[in-house]
Amino acid sequence: MKEACAQTGLSYETLKFYCNQGLVPNVRRDEQNRRVFSESDIAWIRSLECLKNCGMGIREMQEYISLCLEGQSSIPHRKKILERKRRELEQELSRIRESIAYIDRKQNFYDDVLSGKAPYVSNLNPDK
Repeated sequence: MKEACAQTGLSYETLKFYCNQGLVPNVRRDEQNRRVFSESDIAWIRSLECLKNCGMGIREMQEYISLCLEGQSSIPHRKKILERKRRELEQELSRIRESIAYIDRKQNFYDDVLSGKAPYVSNLNPDK
């Protein structure tokens, strides 16, 4: 487990939780009943982190894994899940870009006010 944590960047508790939730299926165990992760397991754990970063919850990841275990026949369903997550991420990216643009506009305005290029105007305090 510790080696797998080092390779994936996950905490011991997170990796154990993932395993206990069935998110890392078919992990072998050694004679002391400790989990032994293969290279393929490590690659899958990294994929789990990507799915998590895409906004998938545990139940969604469990569903996705169940479909993966079904094999090739479930690819169309998996594609739909990923397409939905992609759309959600694109919407979030758009919101983030708008927020960054707002911050840039405010920073430029503040720079102009501080340099004397523009008068100070506030929506909260129109008289000041």
